[in-house]
Amino acid sequence: MKIGFLVNDVMTEAAGFTTTRLGCEAAIRGHEVFVMGVGDLAYDLDESIRARAKAIAPKKYKSQETYLADLQGKTSRTERITVGDLDVLMLRNVPSDDVMTRPWAATVAHEFGRMAARRGVIVVNDPNGLAKAGSKLYFQLFPAEVRPVTLITRDRGEIRSMIKELGKIVIKPMQGSGGASVFLIRPDDLPNLNQMIDAVSRDGYVIAQEYLPAASEGDMRLFVMNGRPLRVKGKFCAFRRRRGGDDMRSNIHAGGRLAEAEVTDADLRIAEIVRPKLVQDGMFLVGLDIVGDKLMEINVFSPGGLGSAQKFTKVNFSRYVIEALERKVDYMGFYGRNFDNNEMCTL
Repeated sequence: MKIGFLVNDVMTEAAGFTTTRLGCEAAIRGHEVFVMGVGDLAYDLDESIRARAKAIAPKKYKSQETYLADLQGKTSRTERITVGDLDVLMLRNVPSDDVMTRPWAATVAHEFGRMAARRGVIVVNDPNGLAKAGSKLYFQLFPAEVRPVTLITRDRGEIRSMIKELGKIVIKPMQGSGGASVFLIRPDDLPNLNQMIDAVSRDGYVIAQEYLPAASEGDMRLFVMNGRPLRVKGKFCAFRRRRGGDDMRSNIHAGGRLAEAEVTDADLRIAEIVRPKLVQDGMFLVGLDIVGDKLMEINVFSPGGLGSAQKFTKVNFSRYVIEALERKVDYMGFYGRNFDNNEMCTL
């Protein structure tokens, strides 16, 4: 098959990224791989969607590093491709990374992805679903029983009232990722609350959530594929992130450290509760961030960590993601290109 990966910028991809692992695995399995940045797309005069893409021919790569060297090297091959000729297009950019420096790039992926889907390309995650998930407000559309108590506002007085009522809360920006501008606030912190709110609300709304004591143990990322927890040979695609030192955040680039995950029945129950909406929205590959018995975040834009899960389970989950896409292509080839996104999400 011909598979494309749409990222923020080809030259900022790294060997450990999940997108790199998926592209490498696709090439190993004999597929043509095309990687393009959001700025490489074009709507041409003939109404076709085209892109300047880095092209990788099928090859038995020994590592992600050698694959990435071929992708980003001086001798790498750039082709102007017709996106409609692809079998699969994976939208793997992170819009929040572009909001400040390249605001025009934040919505490009799902806009062009929607056009590619109309031309019969299998686009994952579904661009219409991603359009709904443009901010963390999307999270509030899932059942309340799996979410922490949440206030979304720009009103300082409402946040103060929440602190007085709950005693301890966490505030973070509605746009953003990676643990940036996340603060734990206690009643004693009220004198400094304005400064913290200023830092968080600079770019929009503030999300204020109840503090979960289980957060002291970090969080767990559990991958869901086609609406079900990704499980191979009895091992779940999951890992834990524990806090580093006194930092309340467990994000890896915020000082957190990786640990092996034990997926419990309570975790599986959370995954089952959110499954119907994930399928409805065409979310093929998703990362669920779980703290205790609550879901803290649903990562639908370029969820990362397949390599972290592989580190503890010794399972190459990238292979099974690519195999799932192969099945979708086979299904489309058998039944034609008139298919329903919800049905494709369950294959």
